[in-house]
Amino acid sequence: MLIHQTPPAQTLPLGVHGSQGGSIRTDLDAQLRGLLKTFGLILGPGNTDALVRRAERLAEGHPVISALVARLAEVRRHVVSQIAALDCDIRRLVRSEPTLKRFMTVPGVGPITAVAFLSTIDEPERFKHARDVGPYLGLTPTRYQSGETDRHGRISKCGDAFTRTCLYEAANVLLTKVGRFSPLKAWGMRLAQRIGPKKARIAVARKIAVILRCIWVDGTEFWWTSGETKMA
Repeated sequence: MLIHQTPPAQTLPLGVHGSQGGSIRTDLDAQLRGLLKTFGLILGPGNTDALVRRAERLAEGHPVISALVARLAEVRRHVVSQIAALDCDIRRLVRSEPTLKRFMTVPGVGPITAVAFLSTIDEPERFKHARDVGPYLGLTPTRYQSGETDRHGRISKCGDAFTRTCLYEAANVLLTKVGRFSPLKAWGMRLAQRIGPKKARIAVARKIAVILRCIWVDGTEFWWTSGETKMA
């Protein structure tokens, strides 16, 4: 049995809280924009510290607005610092865990996706076939059968929603941002032309999950050539 060094109870919160931190920061940025817009002040685009400084400059000369902006800015800076600390924790975890490093050889798979998958699957040997990982994570279509009717619906969305989202984003990165060729990317691009980009991303996410399980069990890394990691 393969034993990994990091218990799932320790790994999953790192990934989840890192994602939630980014969402909180986005919400705070929206609140800054909304607050200033109420008083006819347009903050404009952006999501960096420069956005906060611009908000503070716009609020100058308006004591009430300035106090509210200062409070939001203080909360935002705290959130950003926590995100940075969590990012360091995740990267340190990846460096200490060989399985996570192998996961990240798969194009599109970053630290958070790797941690989420390891935490959710926990024991890869409990899946008799690698392809069983897809249904477990809710990445396979539901099936409707009634009399002579037999059709596939949307994905079941069973299992852990956060891990499923991570895999979907990994598939999106592979198909849209990874420039290096691989049979997996070529397969996904062909699929996108045939069934549309959204369904193709789901299929690629499912394939990535299968590949990750194989990498975990076999102790291998992603193969960029036609000899790609066995997926069944």
